Amino acid sequence: MRYVAAYLLAALGGNSSPSAKDIKKILGSVGIEADDDKLDKVIKELSGKTVDDVMAEGMSKLASMPAGGVAVAAGGGGGAAPAEEEKKEEEKKEEEEEESDDDMGFGLFD
Repeated sequence: MRYVAAYLLAALGGNSSPSAKDIKKILGSVGIEADDDKLDKVIKELSGKTVDDVMAEGMSKLASMPAGGVAVAAGGGGGAAPAEEEKKEEEKKEEEEEESDDDMGFGLFD
């Protein structure tokens, strides 16, 4: 993913066909050592394509994927109120736990 992100940064910066050296320079600027095999694969897959072509191809692939959800039946009667209270309490606990995990010890490009 980091190689694709660096490729896209170079392309958005005006370089219509970034080389391995360009991507290594971008990754090196944030302290990442590039793996030549992975880098070569990304360049091979994206060579001869524009960013717009790649994005359009990806969008068409996403459009063909099913993304429907399952409808949940609503609970009836008086038994639903205690369950809702429990859910609210659980949500509050989860939010507190999420806040404490703001820095999980890794960065975007690790």
